[in-house]
Amino acid sequence: MNLFHKYKFGFDVSGLILFLLVMLPNFIWFAVPAPYDVLRAESVTPVVDIVASVCQVLTVVCLCFVIHKERGKLRFSPLVIATMVCVIVYYIGWLLYYTGIVNVWVILLLTILPCLAFILFAADRKNLPAVVFATAFAVCHLIFAVVNYIP
Repeated sequence: MNLFHKYKFGFDVSGLILFLLVMLPNFIWFAVPAPYDVLRAESVTPVVDIVASVCQVLTVVCLCFVIHKERGKLRFSPLVIATMVCVIVYYIGWLLYYTGIVNVWVILLLTILPCLAFILFAADRKNLPAVVFATAFAVCHLIFAVVNYIP
């Protein structure tokens, strides 16, 4: 059975908005370093980082341009609400990071929640390719965080 016949190419602005919301703290971080900025350390997982970056780009491409033909209109479903909660708690993680609180829990908030937001949103939109790439990104992002930042 061909799963791809259920999809079409188009543009989903909500996928782009989610990506921009998740990336906003990163854009700020690029411009304004945090007081105790451990995230600027050199990575010891370059191959995992490359795979993660490719999966992240493919996630965003799928969220923005791959549309399930049978998905409903965007509404406040439990998955969308959970996505919003993930983004809000992710922002709280960044606030903690910028106040100088850097521990395992903050690193995990900054690592897991954006990935989970992508996965939940893709599941709501019935976007299986985005779920697959977001899950692969989540695994790589978690490996990166654990190896590089969690003692």
